[in-house]
Amino acid sequence: MSNFISAFLLCLVAILFPPAAVGIVAGCGADLLVNIGLTLLGYLPGHIHAFYILYVYYSRREDALEGRITGERAPGVYSERVQAGGQGYGTIVHTT
Repeated sequence: MSNFISAFLLCLVAILFPPAAVGIVAGCGADLLVNIGLTLLGYLPGHIHAFYILYVYYSRREDALEGRITGERAPGVYSERVQAGGQGYGTIVHTT
């Protein structure tokens, strides 16, 4: 339930100001700078990028919680925190 609430609140933040939502999820890095640039170029591209970052973050987070961790990187996402779904800050455990 808390996953739903945090996702819902981040979607509200993304609607109001997309770079804030990306900054909360990805931290201060390349994803945030890309989103700020896209938002300055047009409000809609900033929204699309923010919702894509949120989608990747929460889908990777759900996969990690269910034990379905893959080593494949999502295209266009530079933050290791988003790539790992917030689990372990970029460390991926490979089971043998």
